[in-house]
Amino acid sequence: MNVHDSERLASQLDVMGYEKTEQMEDADIVIFNTCCVRENAENKMYGHLGILKSLKKHKPNIKVAVCGCMTQREEVLAKIKQSYNWIDIIFGTFNLHKFSDYLHTNLETGKTVIDIWKEHDEKALAEEQGIVAAAGREIRHKAGINIMYGCDNFCAYCVVPFVRGRERSRKAEDIISEAKALAADGVVEILLLGQNVNSYNHEGITFAALLEMISDIDEISRIRFITSHPKDMNNELIETMARLPKVCKSLHLPIQSGSSAVLSKMNRKYTQTDYLALIDRLRIKMPGLPITTDIIVGFPGETEEDFEQTLDVVRKVRFSGAFTFLYSKRTGTAAATMENQVPDDIASERFKRLIDTVSPIIYEDNKRLEGFASNVIADEYDSEKNIYTGRTDCNRTVHFKIADGSPVSNLGKMFSVMITEGKPFYLMGEKV
Repeated sequence: MNVHDSERLASQLDVMGYEKTEQMEDADIVIFNTCCVRENAENKMYGHLGILKSLKKHKPNIKVAVCGCMTQREEVLAKIKQSYNWIDIIFGTFNLHKFSDYLHTNLETGKTVIDIWKEHDEKALAEEQGIVAAAGREIRHKAGINIMYGCDNFCAYCVVPFVRGRERSRKAEDIISEAKALAADGVVEILLLGQNVNSYNHEGITFAALLEMISDIDEISRIRFITSHPKDMNNELIETMARLPKVCKSLHLPIQSGSSAVLSKMNRKYTQTDYLALIDRLRIKMPGLPITTDIIVGFPGETEEDFEQTLDVVRKVRFSGAFTFLYSKRTGTAAATMENQVPDDIASERFKRLIDTVSPIIYEDNKRLEGFASNVIADEYDSEKNIYTGRTDCNRTVHFKIADGSPVSNLGKMFSVMITEGKPFYLMGEKV
């Protein structure tokens, strides 16, 4: 989500005539697009601002903007205003589309611009959309589309509903219009984005129905989506995902914990039994479906038995990837005030054991793919190594060589790639 938001900001700057630079010292404008899901991200942002303060003293014309989830938190906004009053532009997650207006205002008046919206209305949802120009996209032939915003789940550890607001689904016709415009701009792979995409519903059009509509766009070859909530993974969606060839056969399905007791404290609205039954339903319809997940270690009250249940689920499901996190206390969430906070040393030791359990499974599954061919879209090219990088339908990263064609003409095209070697976290292959 944040990468896509950054691409939207970069696209606006491109229209204004700015070019990207890798060196902060060369920049005329620096934007911090923040995320407040974890405390470490906030601390990093403040550290970067401290470094930038000295740069601004030597280069007073440089413009500094801070946006994203963090600015939606009142205590953070107050700290930025008080301790970093040299920042030029501050805005929130709901008004990214107005950034160019804010920059124009600051350039013309020299005054600090602060504009934090607290909610989206239907008009704002429609106004802020527009395709991300190719120059703003990290990879020209791939693009994300926000289909919904916010979250209604209120998981005990999460600040998203407080900073991104409640769930709001965009009009299906607006999403389809954006997808068609991106296709006309050379995009062949679409990533549908939302805090909880599979709860999408606008005037009776479900997420499964939306997948059908996007799949009908001829120029689009692949459709991915992230993130899904297990409680909203219904039979209609499973059937649709299995049936539509353009919908990639991989799924990110956060479990967070394998303990039903911890899941209840997290307010996740499913049990370990529910989750495992869902995995079975998915893999009956799509045998061997690769599933990635999120896991939190050290949630308040987590016992050794609870953690062992998480390891047990990891072994049973055999996740093809896992984003693993030590629990991070976030002010304002229900979990922040819970008793029995897990000591850091115990949480860290469990975290290491989780990694030691997950990593060999991923490696073993990658090794099993050796000798099989997969369809891969060439996303990037490394001229020094003469190697392309792309992803399989099941979302595994592949590095491969192509003997013919130019690097530019090959990008964005789909190739049949024989997997020659499975590495711990990626695959090696050759075009066949």
